[in-house]
Amino acid sequence: MNVVAIPNGRFLENCYLVVDPPSGECAVIDPGEATDLIAHKVAALGVRPVAIWLTHAHVDHVVGVTHLKQETGAPVFLHPADRSLYDHVEEQGVAFGMDVARLPAPDRTLAHGDAVHVGGLTFQVRHTPGHSPGSVSFVGHGAVFVGDVLFQGSIGRTDLPGGDFDTLIRSIERELLSLPDDTIVYSGHGLETTVGRERRHNPFLTGAYRLA
Repeated sequence: MNVVAIPNGRFLENCYLVVDPPSGECAVIDPGEATDLIAHKVAALGVRPVAIWLTHAHVDHVVGVTHLKQETGAPVFLHPADRSLYDHVEEQGVAFGMDVARLPAPDRTLAHGDAVHVGGLTFQVRHTPGHSPGSVSFVGHGAVFVGDVLFQGSIGRTDLPGGDFDTLIRSIERELLSLPDDTIVYSGHGLETTVGRERRHNPFLTGAYRLA
């Protein structure tokens, strides 16, 4: 598996290309604002997008869906609990001063325990709500793509519609801290980390934030 991170847009959102080298196929996770940059990376690698996997439906993670789907025809995967956010992306854009057009309807729904595939690679879908109702993480091949659920040294914000702090912590403890310590965590913003590092040092998981 090759993973290509593409920080992009005004929020420096991380779009990821998950590449299966033998087949040349890739999944695009969370196509953000800089659609030309994402297209350039795809072309430079000579890979073929066959799926668009969305960890959640906040505007910075989905604004590039329309362009990418038009260019590739790849199906869009989304958890139904975030469909309302997805369908109201125009209103989300207004809140952040962005002009965002309505998105094409998702092609596939994601559910906890599903398996999704790209070439010979298989990932398990884990429902990890708290940052948004339909946030999911994709687990496989020693890695987990978590969207805005978990960051290096922090966690996703819970003050947006549908967010809930206690739900987020339970999701992390149940679905992410149950993974091996050497699992690489690819987050929706910032640098990659590992489950073990966050288990030991993340103040929101050790409880240290309560003492700050």
